[in-house]
Amino acid sequence: MAETADFSDAHARSRYLPIADHGLIGDLRTVALVGTDGTIDWYCCPSFDAPSVFASLLDADRGGSFSLAASVPARTKQFYFPDTNVLITRFYTEDGVGEVQDFMPVTDNPLEVERHRLIRRVMCVRGTIPFRVHVAPRFHYGTAAHTLRMFPDTAVFSCADTRLALTATVAMERDGTDVRADFKLGEGESAVFALDQIGDDITRRGCAHAEAERQFTATVAFWRGWLRQSRYRGRWREMVHRSALTLKLLTYAPTGAIVAAPTTSLPEQLGGERNWDYRYAWIRDAAFCVYALLRLGFSSEAEAFIKFLTAHIRPGEHSASGPLQIMYGIDGRTDLPESELTHLEGHHGSAPVRIGNAAADQLQLDIYGALIDSIYLYDKWAQPISSDQWDDVCALVDWVCAHWDQPDEGVWETRGGRKNFTYSRLMCWVAIERAIRIAGRRGLPADLPRWQECRNTIYRRIMDRGWSERRHAFVQHEGGDVLDAAVLMMPLTKFIAPTDPKWLSTLDVITRDLVSDSLVYRYDPRSSPDGLRGDEGTFSICSFWYVESLVRAGRLDEARLAFEKMLTYANHLGLYAEEIGRTGEQQGNFPQAFTHLSLISAAFNLDRALG
Repeated sequence: MAETADFSDAHARSRYLPIADHGLIGDLRTVALVGTDGTIDWYCCPSFDAPSVFASLLDADRGGSFSLAASVPARTKQFYFPDTNVLITRFYTEDGVGEVQDFMPVTDNPLEVERHRLIRRVMCVRGTIPFRVHVAPRFHYGTAAHTLRMFPDTAVFSCADTRLALTATVAMERDGTDVRADFKLGEGESAVFALDQIGDDITRRGCAHAEAERQFTATVAFWRGWLRQSRYRGRWREMVHRSALTLKLLTYAPTGAIVAAPTTSLPEQLGGERNWDYRYAWIRDAAFCVYALLRLGFSSEAEAFIKFLTAHIRPGEHSASGPLQIMYGIDGRTDLPESELTHLEGHHGSAPVRIGNAAADQLQLDIYGALIDSIYLYDKWAQPISSDQWDDVCALVDWVCAHWDQPDEGVWETRGGRKNFTYSRLMCWVAIERAIRIAGRRGLPADLPRWQECRNTIYRRIMDRGWSERRHAFVQHEGGDVLDAAVLMMPLTKFIAPTDPKWLSTLDVITRDLVSDSLVYRYDPRSSPDGLRGDEGTFSICSFWYVESLVRAGRLDEARLAFEKMLTYANHLGLYAEEIGRTGEQQGNFPQAFTHLSLISAAFNLDRALG
């Protein structure tokens, strides 16, 4: 049996690219992942959280894909066209060099926006190269059958509720309900493939060489125009700007929502069950994204997120988990039922594959601090919040004052039962403290005596029960001795002075027990059972929090070394998943907004401290 298992594992590995071997393109409504082998193996249409069209990242046989590559042995390299989200995959063969330019035009034209056009322009830049294309859509996560109609330069794939038109400048041929093409390009020659969603109001449209060039130029101009708003001129400009471009790709333009990641069920451990759907707007993640983008000067994204909250979130409508859910659909919906797609084997055979997220019903008190802190920063750096928005803030703070001392599931969404988490208490303190600041600076009406008394009570509670004399450190939850990297946020939120003896002792203990070569574990699941089997990698957001904590403690040499080490764990494009595995591999959903926003914050503060 062991030999069979080993063979199966090796077979699964050979059928999947590693998570890190991908780049991301998108149109601010959905995205596609493009592998270093030229294959689009993840694409949902028409939105981030729609059912997949290509999902061979989750099942190499049933998921569907769009492959475009040299048909002879080739080395490949991938990079982004400078200062854009246009991805280029290069093929180096014995007889020549070619490249595939992948991009999705960004448009506000109502007649074009619903196409979600995906353009793949392949060029031979030296010598001669043969190429092969195979387009195999598998609608609704591979559960919906489709038909194929062929026209002179177009193939139309249709299932019950979706139609996609593939136009090409080379001859295509039918392969069952898929499409293939083989062609050869000489130096200076090119071919274009364009995939459009079509429907009753969206007609088929070709994409000849001239139009592809026009849309390439417009897409480059869009991304460069957006990036020019950045005020960051520090030491790590390239990595910071790549992170900003990635966060922008994770923004859903129609509502201003920001998804935690554009994928589902990429495993936190190969073969493990920690596989989740992250294609939703977490209040915490989006609020931290607002902070990171405001730091760089992108105020319109912050404004869009505040409008998303105003339009879709009603603080007065309380549920069992409080006035806010921890996450919402990108359209503001609250119902996100979790289910398993048992017909898909999972990435590298890592089942289950999940869609939806049951954590939406959890109580996570920290979200109130993250949200109100982002509103505070928006009010301070962008523009003053409205009177109606202030009324919503007051309602949230009043609720926090009445409920902060409840046990909850915590920031890490554990499924092992509620506890009195220190981080949850910390962020409740932040929620009240930041609201007091807004009221004081703006002279806004507020129940300040009650708020101040509650804020002070939470502070004393954390200093008393969140501290472990045995560990000489602030710990994960009251009544325990388990360490948790989430407490690294204590000096970052200005709860405690970064040179306070209690904090410096905590930082030393975390360094000793949770840090490995600049990489930081969230906690030890064996010491603090979280209701799930298996281990996990280090959490990259925690690693960047660690850098910031070192900066604020004045340990700049350590901070800079840890930060530079973290940069070596990015993939070839500067992208990060949620976690880093034991041998440096990317694990979890990819790319992860949390990781990139914390990179921006760490780079900004480290650069400022270095002078």
